[in-house]
Amino acid sequence: MAKKKGGREIIKLKSTESTEVYWTRKNKRNTPDRLELKKYDKKLQRHTVFKEAK
Repeated sequence: MAKKKGGREIIKLKSTESTEVYWTRKNKRNTPDRLELKKYDKKLQRHTVFKEAK
């Protein structure tokens, strides 16, 4: 099966406080602005803000 065009894209989320990185997918059509999530940082052992990076 072929992939659909214009759907989800793989993005990288970088921590604002350390060098930790998460990889996830988002739908560019529904959320065109940059993503900002609060996730668990393994190095700091607490929840921090992760922002979408290029």
